[in-house]
Amino acid sequence: MEDDDLIPLSALQHYLYCPRQCALIHLEQLWADNPQTVEGHLLHERADQPGMEQRHGIKTITAMPLASPRLGIGGVADVVEFHPTPAGEIPRPVEYKRGRPKAHRADEVQLCAQAMCLESMLNQPVPEGDLFYGKQRRRKTILFDDSLRRLTLETIARTRQLFDGCRTPKAEYQSSRCDHCSLLDLCQPRLANHIPVSQWLRQQLEE
Repeated sequence: MEDDDLIPLSALQHYLYCPRQCALIHLEQLWADNPQTVEGHLLHERADQPGMEQRHGIKTITAMPLASPRLGIGGVADVVEFHPTPAGEIPRPVEYKRGRPKAHRADEVQLCAQAMCLESMLNQPVPEGDLFYGKQRRRKTILFDDSLRRLTLETIARTRQLFDGCRTPKAEYQSSRCDHCSLLDLCQPRLANHIPVSQWLRQQLEE
């Protein structure tokens, strides 16, 4: 599978949060910032710079490219740590997030997909990783158990269907998620009957 055909790891997080958001970003190439996304960019500044360092026996690689052609996914890990053990090094992905732990598992799926890429690339198991949340300034350890791996594979399959179908799902307003989405104004989920934006604009001009 060519690199251009790989589903971006970030698309899995976007899909599980909202399939329409995923399509707007990855199919229609739309993006808008809000205070939350700007904070996220600032949090990622250091991790977005490729590099490697070693402290206390732990090797840390930032902005590490990842890919699994078998799963059809690829992207860049914020941080991958390699912890020493008597049998060798164990890789541990670390993903940086702006806010706090969430009720849904979108962040966990993105991290688990990174682990699956590492397993494919290094031919060794990756049992767990960490989500670093900026609001709390601490890590949350994520165990890549069978349940999370199944959810990750299901999300990859559904995201692949979305990409192959090249159709953006209709908007469905959900206050708990839509109001915090940077694409709110572009998505327009509150429009009555989810009519196309062009039709809504014509109606406004006629009134």
